[in-house]
Amino acid sequence: MKKIGLIGGMSWESSQLYYQYINKEINNRLGGHHSAVCVMESVNFDPIARWMANGDWAAIETVVVQAVKNLELVGAECIVICTNTMHRFSPLIETIANIPLLHIASATANSMKEQQLSSALLLGTQFTMEQDFFKSILKKDFAIDTIVPSMETRTEIHRIIFDELVHGKINETSKQFYQNTIKAAQLRGVQAVILGCTEIPLLISQEDVDLPVFDTTKLHASAAVEFSLAP
Repeated sequence: MKKIGLIGGMSWESSQLYYQYINKEINNRLGGHHSAVCVMESVNFDPIARWMANGDWAAIETVVVQAVKNLELVGAECIVICTNTMHRFSPLIETIANIPLLHIASATANSMKEQQLSSALLLGTQFTMEQDFFKSILKKDFAIDTIVPSMETRTEIHRIIFDELVHGKINETSKQFYQNTIKAAQLRGVQAVILGCTEIPLLISQEDVDLPVFDTTKLHASAAVEFSLAP
């Protein structure tokens, strides 16, 4: 079993889901008392949240790069960034790291292609919805088109993530807002919805909507298990 290296803490609410999903899947596959061989470098999210709000991505890059180096020093054999937004640094990480990065967008797209889907509503932080680091991989490598909600809706989706979900707050009104956003996309002919923020699964699951739901947290965790158990 290969050692999985996790970069967590952004936020810890979703990082604990990674640990749970990975260990449960390892045990389901291997049985007995098996659990994952993994290590987590968990960062302090408070300054990172402020830097994101201020657009200081250089400061965040320093933290992420150090996290990668720390994981390598303790014997991690792959890198799993437990957040969608920080995958904006994936090209840099792939350049400096001596171990592979398991990309969250690729894990999501592979699952979508298995179901022969070619379009999806992308929900996440404003950074994930508005920047190209996630969408471009789906389009270029997998021919999957993504749409995002209106600017006003994106602002509220982002607010719910940072003001509620990262603090573990589950608000029924916020859940309804997400459901309405997904329903509107469905009426436009979109085939699926990507929960492109690792906190969103705390609020929305497949049981809550009619469209096929692609939970990036769970799919990314499964990719880590596949890597760990591969010969």
